[in-house]
Amino acid sequence: MDTLDHALVRAEFAPTTTYLNTASTGLLPARTVAAMQDAVASVAAGRPADMFEDVEAARASFARIAGVPAARVAAGASVAVYTGVIAASLPAGAEVLTAEGDFSSTVNPFHVRGDLKVRTTPLEGIADAVRPGTALVAVSAAQSADGRVADLPAIREAARTHGARTYIDASQSAGWLPVDADAQDFTTAVAFKWLLCPRGVTFMTVPEDFGGLSPLFAGWVAGERPWDSCYGPVDELAHSARRFDESPSLFSYTGARHSLALVEELGVDAIRAHDLALADRFRTGLATLGHTPVQAPGSPIVSVPGLGARQPELSRAGIELSDRAGNLRAAFHLYNTQADVDRLLDHLS
Repeated sequence: MDTLDHALVRAEFAPTTTYLNTASTGLLPARTVAAMQDAVASVAAGRPADMFEDVEAARASFARIAGVPAARVAAGASVAVYTGVIAASLPAGAEVLTAEGDFSSTVNPFHVRGDLKVRTTPLEGIADAVRPGTALVAVSAAQSADGRVADLPAIREAARTHGARTYIDASQSAGWLPVDADAQDFTTAVAFKWLLCPRGVTFMTVPEDFGGLSPLFAGWVAGERPWDSCYGPVDELAHSARRFDESPSLFSYTGARHSLALVEELGVDAIRAHDLALADRFRTGLATLGHTPVQAPGSPIVSVPGLGARQPELSRAGIELSDRAGNLRAAFHLYNTQADVDRLLDHLS
């Protein structure tokens, strides 16, 4: 049942297009835009707002969404950077299991190490492919290209059976699918898609003992007392995951705290029910038109083979989607309506 607060959504979003491209970039809520404008104006006036307070508010909000204490959340700007930190923690020769065709930021840092054994298997076979000697399973919760959802409980169980750790990239799922970071060793997520934040905001969750990670790029913000850590070596690293913080893009985090608060206010479960209902409506309509999308049950991302070339035409008509490897990719989120789905189907017919 769709229990989304539609009045609140209408108050925050007023797109001028039929926007079905959240898998690329989420729309910014009005409250986020206003907060960022105020922050920029404060700097222009020579009275900069305390935007570091916004970083902590955003961290705490994401922690609640992810289901872990804020002390286990690092705030940065890039999934690739955090994947690199995890890759650097592995001993030479360690085996990393990845999904075929996964997003490059999730997997490429393991390849560039040069001394790791990176093994790739189709997404559906990840759990069965974990074996003795596998050190880490690295996979996106939902695939960027086509929305397929990984069987995370099965992957986690297989990893535990064989003594492997798990690294889950939730960039294409956080905001509509429960993150449950406590069930994994490491998670990351960019926040500019389904979490509706500005670009420049990324989170990583780590175990309480940091999972053997080393804060390779630690600067002054990674100190237990940042303002006392500006010069020379940092005497005392943060006792929390903040030791893995990147120096934050402050304007982005000023907006992020408000976007994440909206996600919390609406509720991930309500957002998910709304998003999936629209995706299912689109799949049903595609069947009547004779098109078969990539099988991705339980996902708000619908990818249709052979229709990618129609993306420019649809964009000219005011319908925004993506062309991914020849597939037309539609992504349905909280600001979309049944009318959006029907308009897309009308144009495709």
